[in-house]
Amino acid sequence: MPRKPTNFLMGALVAVPVTLTVAAPASDLMAATQSDAAMASVSQDHIKELFFAAARAGRDDLLSGLIRSGMKPDERDAHGYTALIIAAYSGQARTVDVLLSMGAEPCATDPKGNSSLMGVAFKGNVAIAQRLIAAHCGVNSRNDVGQTALMMAALFGQIEVVKLLLANDADPRLQDRSGNTASSLAQQQGNQQIVPLLMRPAGGG
Repeated sequence: MPRKPTNFLMGALVAVPVTLTVAAPASDLMAATQSDAAMASVSQDHIKELFFAAARAGRDDLLSGLIRSGMKPDERDAHGYTALIIAAYSGQARTVDVLLSMGAEPCATDPKGNSSLMGVAFKGNVAIAQRLIAAHCGVNSRNDVGQTALMMAALFGQIEVVKLLLANDADPRLQDRSGNTASSLAQQQGNQQIVPLLMRPAGGG
């Protein structure tokens, strides 16, 4: 779908009431009311599109303006993603900061239980991972199949994220629903350089 001009999209934020200047039959008034409702719905759809597009593109000015205008920081798109999940996955570190400062839940999950920390763990974005951990997104949180951010980082060979998670008390002994640990996943993918990092003895700090 072609991108709409910013001025047009921002214009959707202003609701302009329709004024009837002449008398009209009741049927016409009902039709006009239904039309106005449909237009309002379309307008809201455009606002949501703008909100999530701003998160993806790092347009912090639009994002913060929409939140101040009443958009919920943890609003979800059609796929169940929050703006924070989208911004984190898209590598928009400053946008992540903006959303967190405006009340976004740092560890909100998608419909499969994946948090934004899990998303950046497998993408290897250390800076955003640090921000999410500092905002108290639990490093040992699990998705619907029992996977943790550490497992994802190990699986995709993201050694710096593995180090960061371990330094913040990620537990390498946890198993997913298939019995995999972060270490076994790393081994399966040939990420041997990660395996020694994950050999924390039982009861270790």
